[in-house]
Amino acid sequence: MNSPAVSCAVCGAETDPHELKPLSMISHPMDDLIRAAKPEIQPDAPVCQRCRATYRRRYVETTLTQEKGELTSLESAVIESLSREEVIARNVDAMYAERFTFGQRLADRIAAFGGSWTFISIFGLILLVWITINSYVLLSRPFDPYPFILLNLVLSCVAAMQAPVIMMSQNRQESKDRVRAEHDYQVNLKAEIEIQHLNLKIDQLLQHQWQRLLEIQRLQLEVLDELEEGRAGTGQT
Repeated sequence: MNSPAVSCAVCGAETDPHELKPLSMISHPMDDLIRAAKPEIQPDAPVCQRCRATYRRRYVETTLTQEKGELTSLESAVIESLSREEVIARNVDAMYAERFTFGQRLADRIAAFGGSWTFISIFGLILLVWITINSYVLLSRPFDPYPFILLNLVLSCVAAMQAPVIMMSQNRQESKDRVRAEHDYQVNLKAEIEIQHLNLKIDQLLQHQWQRLLEIQRLQLEVLDELEEGRAGTGQT
């Protein structure tokens, strides 16, 4: 059987009782913001999850604005994820790889191969064979005699084609690094806000426990006073 809907004391909307939380159980300073907006609200008044998320977002926006001034789009995205209680972490490499075109993937592979020892070994072997053939094997009629003009032309063409490919790959890597840095900033900012919020909850819990201990101590003193009065009355009789 479904539980009967209960109205939120802040917005008045009816919601499931499982999504409600008493105002006294809402951590500081969100409870102060709710009391400021609803001065007549009682400590045991139910507050829905949407209102809690709204006031939490308002508190985070106010805090970040005071610390940083105008909020950026990255910080706004963090606040939005906090209000919706969503996970902001994601795989940047996988997300960025989905945008690659065939030409971009080919450029990355060529750049990766051009910067490997495999390429250096193969190209060095080709140069050695080229020079050997034109210096010793074909002494009578070499197709590229010393000083190897054709070889220099081939090397220039390879360098001219390889340079822009490597630059394309580097630019894409810089773009990926920028996205990764922005993502790391968002995750770190959200973690910092969550840690601060957790510290506030712990402080509130410790304060509540301290008040409970003081109340228990007061009751114990009252019981001891009553026992002392009872003994004194018994002694007089």
